[in-house]
Amino acid sequence: MTIDTNLEDPSLLDAEVLASALGTDLEGGLSAHEAAARLARDGPNELRAAASIPTWRRILGQFQDPLIYLLLAAVAIALAAWLVEGRQGWPVDAIVITLVILLNAALGYAQEAKADNAVAALASMTSATCAVLRGGKPLRIASTELVVGDLLVLGEGDLVGADARLLRTATLRVQEASLTGESEAVLKDVATLAAPTPLGDRLNMVFKGTAVAQGTGRAVVTATGMATEMGSIASMLDATIEEATPLQKEVSRIGRMLGIAVVIIAVVVVATILLMSDIRGPSDLITVLLLGVSLAVAAVPEGLPAILSVVLAMGVQRMAKRKAIVKKLSSVETLGSASVICSDKTGTLTRSEMTIQRVMTASGDTLVTGVGYAPEGQIEFEGAQIEPGALLNEQIVVLSGGSLAGDADLRQGDDGRWEIQGDPTEAAFLVAERKLGATERRERRFERIGEIPFTSERKMMSSIERDLEHGGEIVVITKGAPDVLLEHCTRVRVGMDIVTLDDALRSRALADVARLTDEALRTLAVAYRPLAPGEPAEASPDLERELIFVGTVGIIDPPRPEAAVAIREARRAGIRVIMITGDHPRTAARIAADLGIVELGAKALTGAELDELDAAGLAAAVRVTSVYARVAPVHKLRIVDALQADGNTVAMTGDGVNDAPALKSADIGVAMGITGTEVTKQAAKMILVDDNFATIVDAVREGRGIFDNIRKFLRYLLSSNMGEVLTVFLGVVGASVIGLTGGGEAVVLPLLATQILWINLITDSGPALAMGVDPETDDVMARKPRKPTERAIDARMWWGVVWIGLVMALATLLTIDYYLPGGLIEGSQSLANARTAGFTVLVFAQLFNCFNARSDTTSAFHHLFVNPWLWGAIALSAILQVAVVHIGFLNVAFGTVPLSFEQWAVCLAMGSTVLWFGELRKLALRAWGNRN
Repeated sequence: MTIDTNLEDPSLLDAEVLASALGTDLEGGLSAHEAAARLARDGPNELRAAASIPTWRRILGQFQDPLIYLLLAAVAIALAAWLVEGRQGWPVDAIVITLVILLNAALGYAQEAKADNAVAALASMTSATCAVLRGGKPLRIASTELVVGDLLVLGEGDLVGADARLLRTATLRVQEASLTGESEAVLKDVATLAAPTPLGDRLNMVFKGTAVAQGTGRAVVTATGMATEMGSIASMLDATIEEATPLQKEVSRIGRMLGIAVVIIAVVVVATILLMSDIRGPSDLITVLLLGVSLAVAAVPEGLPAILSVVLAMGVQRMAKRKAIVKKLSSVETLGSASVICSDKTGTLTRSEMTIQRVMTASGDTLVTGVGYAPEGQIEFEGAQIEPGALLNEQIVVLSGGSLAGDADLRQGDDGRWEIQGDPTEAAFLVAERKLGATERRERRFERIGEIPFTSERKMMSSIERDLEHGGEIVVITKGAPDVLLEHCTRVRVGMDIVTLDDALRSRALADVARLTDEALRTLAVAYRPLAPGEPAEASPDLERELIFVGTVGIIDPPRPEAAVAIREARRAGIRVIMITGDHPRTAARIAADLGIVELGAKALTGAELDELDAAGLAAAVRVTSVYARVAPVHKLRIVDALQADGNTVAMTGDGVNDAPALKSADIGVAMGITGTEVTKQAAKMILVDDNFATIVDAVREGRGIFDNIRKFLRYLLSSNMGEVLTVFLGVVGASVIGLTGGGEAVVLPLLATQILWINLITDSGPALAMGVDPETDDVMARKPRKPTERAIDARMWWGVVWIGLVMALATLLTIDYYLPGGLIEGSQSLANARTAGFTVLVFAQLFNCFNARSDTTSAFHHLFVNPWLWGAIALSAILQVAVVHIGFLNVAFGTVPLSFEQWAVCLAMGSTVLWFGELRKLALRAWGNRN
């Protein structure tokens, strides 16, 4: 049913007015006929599922990358040259590059095969049955059959099937953490609200997808399906656009840049050869064009996409061992560049287990150690375990009394874990009582005979108990809001004595409450009264009079201790941690201070305050505010977007449905694996299996290490390819200088096209892949996050690439000159022998360059033997080079001749010049860095 615009916020309307507008009978509900008509008109109460991406589109998406386009162009050129040459043999280079492209696509698809359908997960999560009144009869129907105007009947343990306005309640508490982030079950109230309020404060409403923790209620359905608050989140998920990761952007930029460079290199080199050589016929022209194609293929690091995929996939496997599951390959590196981590509070930074932390009584206040539902800890007074005496007696009465005045249950499961049933706040009394060792006596001593339920008007609940240790005496034990409970008290317990509650003692009790409130602790007080002989024990609020006040407890959802350590490590790494929660501002600020996110006394910015900020105001606020409270899903999305607009790489963690849109919008969304809803797991790019915030720090370290390794193999691949290009270019330009003339060839080249392709084959993939698993060379957490504008290949790296490439080329050409007659150095060997020696020097130079490329400034001899995979790849490449020089059929295929032992020694020495030059360059860079 479509509600009139004046009814858009049902929380502001009286129940009678709303029922009239909806055409609902407040006692009997809708008729079956009317309900069927509305269901036919409005459709089922379910969330719209997003269309899944077909497999063929997912596969095609693996080829949508500039580097892949560049490789496909190289395949086309190589095939064209093969056809022009007369289709002799197999087009090996084209086949190899094609296989690389297909391998890359297969790796990418395998890692990203899991469907990203968060809205469908929402629909499955919220499917349930609901109790309703139709035609005056109670029915249980599928929640998908609910319609606007239905009367919902709510009971403990029920899932709420639709958004609804409450009509009546009896101690109704609803767990809304998954929707609002509020850690405590919310006590509901039917009173009409005077003004619009945030979602978490709409006490007269219940929402689809939440659960009843305690009590009963009745409500009229005001919204179903996509019109619910859960539907709003689904709509936001549908509309949220995923940002490309920093690595995806950088690889795209490198691909475009290399594409332009390859064309320029090929054209310049071919033009230079044509101008400086004696072209005598078509065969000579084909030789030059083939060399141009070979250089173009050599200049393109065709192994880069596959190596990237393999290295990222291996990073995914390492992260999985550290309890972090990454759903998308390119997201592995993104965490390493994160400059902000936005985290939900409940269940992420806190344990989501309400715990009594302080107990205030007449004889003093105590600290309750231990956190969570496991009764591990003790009651301490002034730093030591509490001793027998007045204070201990008061503590027993407070904690046992609070346990009696509640309906929760604490039990140990078969696996040894302690679990609760019922309200978490009530369970906190049971846990603290077990720490005191008073549970067994209380269970033997008291027998419940009645109960006065909690109401929002009284703000108290009472249990009527028979005291079996005192001859069956009847006692009323009351728990409630301290200020309200004190008004019903006339006496106070001091040790074993009962004294009059005078103004001084009353003021002191209220001061204790204020202290606990200032510490952002939720407060509850306990009182009791033995009934007079013959006094009726009927469950009536009239019994809650002339009570004996015992004390007040302070309760908190405690922070995870490992989260504080992780936050300190994040700050050391230059990462800012921000808390975003639906919880109370004071509680949020206290937890944030305990964790080290903000200083003690810092204020939280609320959702209502965010609504008042324009774009400029929000941009200014996110730069200085690190705690946000009472926020709705749309606020989380605005905060993430504002941080990204300010140049930050944002990671967003969370577990509730309310986190899903922000998780999807963030650069990397991180969902909790245990407490996280299926929705957040689907919307996120990474899942923490153990819900441990500290795992994020491990993932950041892994991500930074991966980016460092990407830089290592980029440095290696590009400098090696630069060496090949400069060898051919300078060899042609300076042919007469080094004696590279004649030999019966019209076009005399320092390297043959097949030799260039061979170098590419044996030196590119293996060593580069081994560099992708290189251990850390520096403390990656001791530096600030990489800025979005910072390039993977910066100016200094480019200069290093050019210099190393130039040294490779000079070492190769000088070796050719050393063996050829004429030139700068007089030699006596044939062109084939000199070319083979130069070919071998270039291979060795690239293998020595593996050690250079591990760092731009750290010596190659630092941690030289920590990577056995690199040594294995180098050894394999060296063996293959020996084979191509000394095996007959390979001599024919690649234009090589065998070398003597002395010539091998010369080649090894000349190839090593790259290493020594690199060491001198790094020494100069370190010296320059120390000076500055």
